[in-house]
Amino acid sequence: MKAIKPKIFGLILAGGYSKRMGRDKALLEFHGIPQIEYVHDLLHQYCEKVFLSKRPEQKDYKSIPSIDDSNELSNHGPLGGILSAMKAYPQASWLIVACDLPFITEETIQTLISNRDPQKIATAFINTQDGLPEPLCAVWEGHAYASILGLFNEGIHCPRKVLIKNNPHLLKQNNPHWLDNINTPEEYDQVMDIKYRKGPEV
Repeated sequence: MKAIKPKIFGLILAGGYSKRMGRDKALLEFHGIPQIEYVHDLLHQYCEKVFLSKRPEQKDYKSIPSIDDSNELSNHGPLGGILSAMKAYPQASWLIVACDLPFITEETIQTLISNRDPQKIATAFINTQDGLPEPLCAVWEGHAYASILGLFNEGIHCPRKVLIKNNPHLLKQNNPHWLDNINTPEEYDQVMDIKYRKGPEV
Protein backbone atom coordinates (compact mmCIF):
# COMPACT_ATOMS: atom_id res chain seq x y z
CA MET A 1 0.00 0.00 0.00
CA LYS A 2 1.31 3.42 -0.95
CA ALA A 3 2.17 5.61 2.05
CA ILE A 4 -0.04 8.63 2.58
CA LYS A 5 1.87 11.89 2.35
CA PRO A 6 1.32 14.26 5.30
CA LYS A 7 -0.54 17.48 4.51
CA ILE A 8 1.58 20.42 3.43
CA PHE A 9 1.41 23.86 4.99
CA GLY A 10 3.27 26.82 3.51
CA LEU A 11 5.70 29.02 5.44
CA ILE A 12 7.02 32.35 4.16
CA LEU A 13 10.27 33.23 5.93
CA ALA A 14 10.19 36.96 6.65
CA GLY A 15 11.86 37.28 10.04
CA GLY A 16 15.13 38.81 8.86
CA TYR A 17 16.24 42.33 9.70
CA SER A 18 16.95 43.38 6.06
CA LYS A 19 19.92 45.44 7.27
CA ARG A 20 21.77 45.47 3.94
CA MET A 21 18.63 46.32 2.01
CA GLY A 22 17.67 49.13 4.37
CA ARG A 23 13.96 48.27 4.13
CA ASP A 24 11.81 45.19 4.59
CA LYS A 25 12.60 42.79 1.75
CA ALA A 26 9.20 41.12 2.12
CA LEU A 27 7.55 44.33 0.93
CA LEU A 28 9.66 44.84 -2.20
CA GLU A 29 7.70 44.61 -5.43
CA PHE A 30 8.94 42.50 -8.35
CA HIS A 31 5.52 41.56 -9.74
CA GLY A 32 3.43 44.64 -9.06
CA ILE A 33 2.53 43.57 -5.51
CA PRO A 34 4.63 43.12 -2.32
CA GLN A 35 6.72 39.97 -2.56
CA ILE A 36 5.09 38.56 0.57
CA GLU A 37 1.72 38.62 -1.22
CA TYR A 38 3.19 37.12 -4.39
CA VAL A 39 4.73 34.20 -2.47
CA HIS A 40 1.55 33.73 -0.44
CA ASP A 41 -0.52 33.44 -3.61
CA LEU A 42 1.94 30.90 -5.07
CA LEU A 43 1.95 28.70 -1.98
CA HIS A 44 -1.79 28.94 -1.45
CA GLN A 45 -2.32 26.98 -4.68
CA TYR A 46 -0.56 23.93 -3.21
CA CYS A 47 -0.86 24.23 0.58
CA GLU A 48 -3.81 23.71 2.88
CA LYS A 49 -2.70 26.72 4.95
CA VAL A 50 0.00 29.37 4.47
CA PHE A 51 1.71 31.20 7.32
CA LEU A 52 4.15 34.04 7.73
CA SER A 53 7.22 33.23 9.84
CA LYS A 54 8.33 36.29 11.79
CA ARG A 55 9.93 37.57 14.97
CA PRO A 56 7.53 38.24 17.87
CA GLU A 57 8.09 42.01 17.71
CA GLN A 58 7.24 42.21 14.00
CA LYS A 59 3.77 43.37 13.02
CA ASP A 60 1.30 41.01 11.39
CA TYR A 61 0.82 41.46 7.67
CA LYS A 62 -2.76 42.03 6.56
CA SER A 63 -4.77 38.80 6.67
CA ILE A 64 -1.85 36.35 6.39
CA PRO A 65 -1.72 34.30 9.63
CA SER A 66 1.66 34.25 11.31
CA ILE A 67 3.78 31.95 13.43
CA ASP A 68 6.13 33.82 15.73
CA ASP A 69 9.46 32.29 16.63
CA SER A 70 9.04 30.62 20.02
CA ASN A 71 11.14 31.96 22.89
CA GLU A 72 13.77 29.24 22.86
CA LEU A 73 14.08 29.44 19.06
CA SER A 74 14.04 33.20 18.53
CA ASN A 75 17.06 35.05 17.12
CA HIS A 76 18.34 31.89 15.45
CA GLY A 77 17.51 32.76 11.88
CA PRO A 78 15.46 30.69 9.44
CA LEU A 79 15.93 27.40 11.28
CA GLY A 80 14.29 28.89 14.36
CA GLY A 81 11.31 29.82 12.20
CA ILE A 82 11.10 26.38 10.62
CA LEU A 83 11.24 24.61 13.99
CA SER A 84 8.67 27.01 15.47
CA ALA A 85 6.26 26.13 12.66
CA MET A 86 6.86 22.41 13.09
CA LYS A 87 6.28 22.72 16.82
CA ALA A 88 3.03 24.64 16.29
CA TYR A 89 1.60 22.18 13.74
CA PRO A 90 3.27 18.78 14.25
CA GLN A 91 0.86 17.00 11.92
CA ALA A 92 2.04 18.91 8.85
CA SER A 93 5.02 19.04 6.55
CA TRP A 94 6.18 22.42 5.34
CA LEU A 95 6.78 24.10 2.01
CA ILE A 96 9.35 26.68 3.06
CA VAL A 97 10.05 29.73 0.90
CA ALA A 98 12.19 32.76 1.75
CA CYS A 99 10.72 36.18 1.01
CA ASP A 100 13.70 37.38 -1.06
CA LEU A 101 13.57 35.09 -4.12
CA PRO A 102 12.31 37.29 -6.97
CA PHE A 103 12.53 34.63 -9.71
CA ILE A 104 10.45 31.82 -8.20
CA THR A 105 7.37 30.92 -10.21
CA GLU A 106 4.51 28.47 -10.14
CA GLU A 107 6.78 26.04 -12.01
CA THR A 108 9.30 26.26 -9.15
CA ILE A 109 6.71 25.22 -6.58
CA GLN A 110 5.13 22.60 -8.85
CA THR A 111 8.55 20.99 -9.38
CA LEU A 112 9.07 20.66 -5.63
CA ILE A 113 5.60 19.27 -4.96
CA SER A 114 5.53 16.78 -7.82
CA ASN A 115 9.00 15.39 -6.99
CA ARG A 116 8.60 15.34 -3.22
CA ASP A 117 9.98 12.35 -1.33
CA PRO A 118 8.20 12.26 2.05
CA GLN A 119 10.56 9.59 3.37
CA LYS A 120 13.47 12.05 3.34
CA ILE A 121 14.06 14.94 5.72
CA ALA A 122 13.34 17.33 2.86
CA THR A 123 13.03 17.77 -0.88
CA ALA A 124 15.24 20.64 -2.02
CA PHE A 125 16.88 22.11 -5.08
CA ILE A 126 20.60 22.01 -5.75
CA ASN A 127 22.02 25.52 -5.64
CA THR A 128 23.51 26.20 -9.08
CA GLN A 129 26.29 28.36 -7.62
CA ASP A 130 27.81 25.98 -5.08
CA GLY A 131 26.15 22.58 -5.72
CA LEU A 132 24.79 22.41 -2.17
CA PRO A 133 21.15 21.90 -1.08
CA GLU A 134 19.07 25.07 -0.93
CA PRO A 135 17.02 24.90 2.30
CA LEU A 136 14.92 28.05 1.89
CA CYS A 137 12.86 26.90 -1.07
CA ALA A 138 12.11 23.32 -0.11
CA VAL A 139 9.63 20.89 1.40
CA TRP A 140 10.64 20.02 4.97
CA GLU A 141 8.96 16.88 6.32
CA GLY A 142 7.28 17.08 9.70
CA HIS A 143 8.51 13.65 10.80
CA ALA A 144 12.05 15.05 10.96
CA TYR A 145 11.25 17.56 13.70
CA ALA A 146 12.99 15.65 16.50
CA SER A 147 16.13 15.11 14.44
CA ILE A 148 16.28 18.76 13.38
CA LEU A 149 15.70 19.96 16.95
CA GLY A 150 18.45 17.65 18.16
CA LEU A 151 20.93 19.23 15.75
CA PHE A 152 19.71 22.69 16.75
CA ASN A 153 20.36 21.88 20.41
CA GLU A 154 23.86 20.73 19.47
CA GLY A 155 24.54 24.20 18.10
CA ILE A 156 23.84 23.61 14.41
CA HIS A 157 21.60 26.54 13.49
CA CYS A 158 22.27 26.66 9.74
CA PRO A 159 19.42 25.05 7.74
CA ARG A 160 21.80 24.08 4.94
CA LYS A 161 24.10 22.21 7.35
CA VAL A 162 21.06 20.37 8.72
CA LEU A 163 20.17 19.17 5.23
CA ILE A 164 23.75 18.23 4.37
CA LYS A 165 23.86 15.99 7.44
CA ASN A 166 20.56 14.27 6.61
CA ASN A 167 20.67 13.27 2.92
CA PRO A 168 17.71 15.21 1.48
CA HIS A 169 16.06 14.42 -1.84
CA LEU A 170 17.75 16.82 -4.27
CA LEU A 171 16.42 18.26 -7.52
CA LYS A 172 17.99 20.19 -10.37
CA GLN A 173 16.61 23.64 -11.14
CA ASN A 174 14.88 23.98 -14.48
CA ASN A 175 15.83 27.65 -14.40
CA PRO A 176 19.25 28.44 -12.86
CA HIS A 177 17.93 31.78 -11.57
CA TRP A 178 15.01 30.42 -9.53
CA LEU A 179 16.89 30.67 -6.26
CA ASP A 180 18.76 33.90 -6.84
CA ASN A 181 18.14 36.12 -3.83
CA ILE A 182 18.54 39.83 -3.25
CA ASN A 183 20.08 41.59 -0.25
CA THR A 184 20.99 45.14 -1.30
CA PRO A 185 19.40 48.06 -3.17
CA GLU A 186 21.90 47.49 -5.98
CA GLU A 187 20.78 43.86 -6.37
CA TYR A 188 17.15 44.98 -6.39
CA ASP A 189 17.90 47.43 -9.22
CA GLN A 190 19.68 44.66 -11.15
CA VAL A 191 16.68 42.35 -10.80
CA MET A 192 14.31 45.02 -12.04
CA ASP A 193 16.63 45.72 -14.96
CA ILE A 194 16.65 42.00 -15.86
CA LYS A 195 12.87 41.92 -15.64
CA TYR A 196 12.37 44.77 -18.05
CA ARG A 197 14.95 43.36 -20.42
CA LYS A 198 12.92 40.12 -20.41
CA GLY A 199 15.69 38.06 -18.87
CA PRO A 200 14.99 35.23 -16.37
CA GLU A 201 11.26 34.69 -15.99
CA VAL A 202 9.82 36.65 -13.06
